[in-house]
Order: sequence, then C-alpha cells, then structure tokens
Amino acid sequence: MADNGISRRRLIGTAGATGLALGAAGGVVGYAAAPSDTADAAAAAGSAAELASLGSDQVMFHGKHQPGITTPLQSRGHLIAFDLTAGAGRKEAAALLRRWSATAERLMAGEPADGGDTAVARDAGPSSLSVTFGFGASFFSRTGLEKKRPAALDPLPDFSSDHLDKARSNGDLWVQIGANDPLVAFHALRAIQQEAAGTARVRWQMNGFNRSPGATSRPMTTRNLMGQVDGTNNPKPSEKDFDQRIFVPPNGDPSWMAGGSYVVVRRIRMLLDDWEKLGTKAQEAVIGRHKSDGSPLTGGTETTEPKLDRTGPDGKVVIAANAHARITRPDQNGGAAMLRRPFSYHDGFDDKGEPDAGLLFVCWQADPMRGFVPVQRKLDRGDALSEFIRHEASGLFAVPGGAGKGEYVGQGLLEG
Repeated sequence: MADNGISRRRLIGTAGATGLALGAAGGVVGYAAAPSDTADAAAAAGSAAELASLGSDQVMFHGKHQPGITTPLQSRGHLIAFDLTAGAGRKEAAALLRRWSATAERLMAGEPADGGDTAVARDAGPSSLSVTFGFGASFFSRTGLEKKRPAALDPLPDFSSDHLDKARSNGDLWVQIGANDPLVAFHALRAIQQEAAGTARVRWQMNGFNRSPGATSRPMTTRNLMGQVDGTNNPKPSEKDFDQRIFVPPNGDPSWMAGGSYVVVRRIRMLLDDWEKLGTKAQEAVIGRHKSDGSPLTGGTETTEPKLDRTGPDGKVVIAANAHARITRPDQNGGAAMLRRPFSYHDGFDDKGEPDAGLLFVCWQADPMRGFVPVQRKLDRGDALSEFIRHEASGLFAVPGGAGKGEYVGQGLLEG
C-alpha cells in the first residue's frame, strides 16, 4: 500500500538469509525493506539492516508443494476451519480460493493485503509467513464434486482415546498460518477470515506456538509442554523416500492431488497436573528417552537408534514395551511414517484450575492409511503416554499441490 512508509518489502536476493533451504515449497529466502520513494530511503536503509535476521526471511508461495509443509517450524501458528455458507457452491468456492491465494502470495512476500490493509503487520518483514489451504471431505458434497473426492479422505476410524468435540473437528475448508512474528501471523489470519465473508464462515480456530528461532545456542528439536524433546524421528527431506512418504506422486489418484499431501490435525490436551506429579525418571520411562537431551534410555545422543532389545540388571527391557518411543518407531509400525509439524497451545485454565494446554498435532503424509492411522491404532492399544493426554478434536484434509504462477490453490480440482 502506498502509505506504508517502507512500503513493505522488495525481493533483493534469493540466497538464504537465516532460514534453511528446503526445496521449492519450503525454501526460505532473504528480503530487505525497500523505500516507496526517495524520502524514505534513509529509513529503509535502517529497516533493511533490522530485517537482516528473523523478519527478513520469506517463504515462497508458488512451488511444486504448498508452503507450510516442509517449511521450518515457525514460532506462531493459527489453524482455522471454515464451512461454506448456505448457497455457496463450486463457483463461490473457486472465487474464494482465488482471493485467498492472491492474498497469501502478497502477505508472504511482505506486501499489504489488497483493498484496505489493516496495517497490523506494518513495519515487519515477511517473518517466514506461510499460508496453506486444504479441503475436508464435506467440501466435495457441498460443491457437487463428490466424484473427485479422494478415497484417502474417508473418515478416520474411531480410537478409544478419543474425546472429540464435533464443533472443533473437521470442516469444509482448512487453513494453516505460520510465522515467526505474532503480528504477522494475526495479520494473515484476519485477512483470510475477512475475505471469506459471504462465502464461508469460521467453524473453529486454534492458536499455537513454538520456541522462537534464535532462542537456543544452536538449532534444536523443539520441546513440547511436557518438557520433552518432540520430533526426533521426523522424516527428513534429505531422505530418498521422503517425497514418497509425504507427497502424492505426479501420477497419483486423483490427478488434482499431484504434489499434494494429506494432513491430520488433532487437538491433544496434555494433562499436565498429572504428568508433573511424576518424577523425571518416571516421565522418561513413559517416553523411553531422557528428558535432558532426547537421547534413548539405552544411551547415545538424540539421534542414536534405541536398542529395543537391551535389558537392564533386572532382566527387563530398558525401553518398556509400552514406551511411547518404542511404539511410534516406524519399524514397529510396518514402516508407517508421517511428518509431524505441531504447535503447542495454551487456552487458559479450566474451572478446576488445570491448564487447558497441549499440542496442536499436525502431521503430513501421502496416505493417512499408511501414516497416521496405523501408528495411532498401535498407540491406542497400549501407549504409556495415553494416561496423560486426551484427543479433543480431529480433522483430516486434502492439501493439493502448490499453485504455479498465475494459478490459485485447488484450481485443478475446481476447474478441472
């Protein structure tokens, strides 16, 4: 917008600044502020220097895959689901996705939203903002596209540990927003919500957070609100079968999902009062890893493979049969794997004074029946951690591949 003093940003290079390059969709590039006119030059020069770190990082909107999947975890996140309003169908949904895509591209580039920007993110850089869009199973019946609904969107099975609130589960449309600045993240959330007016209404919304980049002396696997290192065994983009596990292949079915992925979203409340009554040793036994550094109880570093057959002086296996780390290991689940990309949340305290806090579990896979479902089924049968968590909301969404230049997300579905 013209009145943005530093009219927000201009791309000046593609070499990674502080972010990690993770491929076309997940790449982070460096930005600096540019002046809207010569009078702002001095201010812009100063801002450019300020934006040389966290605020200057930009995630690319266009690419083979949507952003927000392999993008490094951001410190702030919003998850929001919408239902189409009465009378809104395929045509209106296509117009909405077109508007949303244009706005996401602008905001992720550090530009203001069209048509009256709120200025909430004024003066800030892109801050690694990513916006990701998905479709729930109900979207297809609402838009007359039932024949194009992927089989992978069949409802998830029931799990005995579920205590699901339907009002906070599923939805026609799903949007994930992440950024390393809370104002930038909220700015995007508000723009997305405003642009849905008349076409879709908010079904539910959840807010999350992670550790801020630079808070530790070196990049480290994040910790959850139980204090545990969380995400050690995540598949890595450098692994040869990463794409096969996480993304629908180019010749996948249906064709409009090529380069896409399926996301399972679970609001998992952590019963922290109960958890924190355990001593550290007892907590480590539940997880199967040391709390201090995430290393397995059988020794080594965080990335050392646990020795599941090792026994202690008492003759019992060191990592218990029901330890979370044992049950979730891919080789204990027929190779099932998923890319976990969660946010922690804290929504205050309930009427008992207990924290309503936990994990916004977000996991990505090429097929939920070969990712989330087999792992959760096994957890359901005897995970020691189950006593201390409660699944309160759930959703499954098809996230199509990234939009090319001049395209919008989901165009292959809505115009195909």
